[in-house]
Amino acid sequence: MSYVRCQRCGRPACPECQRPAAVGVQCVDCVREAARRAPRVRTALGGSLTDGRPVVTLTIVAVCVASWLLQLATGGAWTSLWDFWPGGGLQEPWRFLTAAFLHSTSPLHILFNMYALWITGSFLEPLLGRARFATLCGLAAVGGSVGVLLLSGEPVLTAQGWVWGPSVVGASGMVFGLFGAMLPVLNRLGRSGGQVLVLLGVNFAIGFLVPGISWQAHLGGLITGAAVAAAFAYAPRSLRPVTAWLVPVAGAVLLVLAAAWKYSSVGML
Repeated sequence: MSYVRCQRCGRPACPECQRPAAVGVQCVDCVREAARRAPRVRTALGGSLTDGRPVVTLTIVAVCVASWLLQLATGGAWTSLWDFWPGGGLQEPWRFLTAAFLHSTSPLHILFNMYALWITGSFLEPLLGRARFATLCGLAAVGGSVGVLLLSGEPVLTAQGWVWGPSVVGASGMVFGLFGAMLPVLNRLGRSGGQVLVLLGVNFAIGFLVPGISWQAHLGGLITGAAVAAAFAYAPRSLRPVTAWLVPVAGAVLLVLAAAWKYSSVGML
């Protein structure tokens, strides 16, 4: 029988249920209730303060690496299931998102994208919170594919039928979206985004100079990411919960409308 009582509720607490407090001890029930009632600590942009691990960023990296290994192991069969090209996006719309988790067989492609994702994600995810950061990544990835769709001209009739390409893979659209997101976030925090602008300019120029790089996906992801982050960063404190729901819905609707307009303009919808 325990003769030690909880300092909050006064009930006896056995040694296994005692928790040290500022004065005396508390029972586990009172400690749990105090933790539930404690105000949640928020970052400057309204994200919930966590243990610092960028869980969403690490998850995306893990999915991309696993997907890349499957690409190598299946000899391209895995790639053909999830890559994006304008002609395939209408019938299989999941490709707008899934192409961001694929990469070319060159290790440099995935290494560069994952490093950039880690750098930007480690900065943005703690500030925005996991849910809003996941929204940013998803919309930027889709925005990259929509950029490819909008800027890819029109279908071409060949002897084999209608062809509308090119096929694209890679997290570059998402990564450019995260770099674009850093600009309004840094501005909101009163910090300079000059280095980010230089980095964006150099990498965007590479997309025009090096063959095989989709500058269309970079541009689409950049615009989408900057717009989503601006909405999150500049939302009034009282409207942040509403914005957290409104932005993904409004962003998805706008991207769907943009894609539908393009497909309609070429007679496919």
